Amino acid sequence: MDAVIQFILILSRLLSLVVMLYVLAGYFLGQFHPVRRTLDSIIEPLITPIRRLLPPSGPLDFSPLVLLFLVFLAERVLIGLIVALGKP
Repeated sequence: MDAVIQFILILSRLLSLVVMLYVLAGYFLGQFHPVRRTLDSIIEPLITPIRRLLPPSGPLDFSPLVLLFLVFLAERVLIGLIVALGKP
């Protein structure tokens, strides 16, 4: 059970790191840079539905922040379920 929880924590942290790198790459790398294209291919499918739901807020894009919150929430829910199911 601890291994599953550790896997969820590592996966959550890794996805959070990729989201942060995605945001930073948007500021510092060109649109066709290979690193940015790789990050886009990972994150865009996750962010696109969030962007459809969020109202436009001018030049600010809050969808990565919402994605980070959802990743954290999913992590907490999954770990809570695993712990609750593991109790005798």
